[in-house]
Amino acid sequence: MKTSKMLQEIRQQPTVLQRTLRGELPAARTLRSLFGKKRPKLIVLVARGTSDNAAQFGRYLLEIMTGIPVSLAAPSIYTLYGASVNLKEALVIAISQSGESTDTNLVLKAARSGGALTIGITNDACSPLAELADHVFLVRAGEEKSVAATKTYTGQLLILYLLAYALGGRIEIEELLRVPEWAGAALQVESEVAELAERYRFMQRAVVVGRGLNYSNAFEFALKLMETCYVVAERFSSADLLHGPIAMLEAAFPVFLFAPPGVTWPGLAELVELLVKIKAETLIITDSSRSAAVKKFGSRKLTNCVSIPLRLTARRGPSDLYTPIPYIIPAQLFAACLADVKGLNPDHPRALRKITRTL
Repeated sequence: MKTSKMLQEIRQQPTVLQRTLRGELPAARTLRSLFGKKRPKLIVLVARGTSDNAAQFGRYLLEIMTGIPVSLAAPSIYTLYGASVNLKEALVIAISQSGESTDTNLVLKAARSGGALTIGITNDACSPLAELADHVFLVRAGEEKSVAATKTYTGQLLILYLLAYALGGRIEIEELLRVPEWAGAALQVESEVAELAERYRFMQRAVVVGRGLNYSNAFEFALKLMETCYVVAERFSSADLLHGPIAMLEAAFPVFLFAPPGVTWPGLAELVELLVKIKAETLIITDSSRSAAVKKFGSRKLTNCVSIPLRLTARRGPSDLYTPIPYIIPAQLFAACLADVKGLNPDHPRALRKITRTL
């Protein structure tokens, strides 16, 4: 198997996460003191592409952990319709790998001009985004050479944990410091994932399912399948899938599920039972905390499991709190391996560039 830049960058994530934590934790502590005096009543997240999937995670995380309402901005409201939105006293967080996303930066600029406090999350300290924001958090990933973002996505998720902490959320720093270790454990499934990818060589369509804190991972995994493997991938929460789209599933239809411990598990387990009856081709991403269920599902025909060799249960907050970063890594590995199996170059997908500027 040829080692793509994408695969190399997936393997770099424990180091990137460690470096990001070490570099950005002091800024999070400073902001925690600031927000201890006055917390925002509204948070608005603005992003595009993979960064927008990170923002989807941020919405769940920040609302769950802080109780502050969170909205995802629609940049077209500003850039195409020229609307003026009252964001005075809101916290507006812009997320961009390059910091050069034109519409994201325009929203941030308008928000700051309108009296919002602004935060930028980027991988480039010299980018326009970094210059625009009141406070900047850096994803210290180094240059990301593959068009398909991997290490910058998990770095963005990590910074959103730091922002949840800064806003008074129940984030345990001792546990957060273990995220690089957990990412390293997730990388141990690479050979297993590479073997499974062979089974999907001719896959042209798929459904990816997640819920709660891993809902964003369903979007990100589907995006990786679309841009690197040219698979038409739809993404759903397990609840939304049952509200109609499940009717399109049939025998041998590929379905990928993120199935962590916690409140989302019972519903996902019931969904797997339904997929077994349909005889869908099902792949479950989970961890050792679900070992008994993994063994049960793994014994079913057309049902496979990738189990991260860890028990990822948080001591405080939701039990699946720290699963999103380790859980996306097997999915990233799968996309990189499947692209190789299909004879595609995931580093240079057709019609795509690393930096996308839209209005």
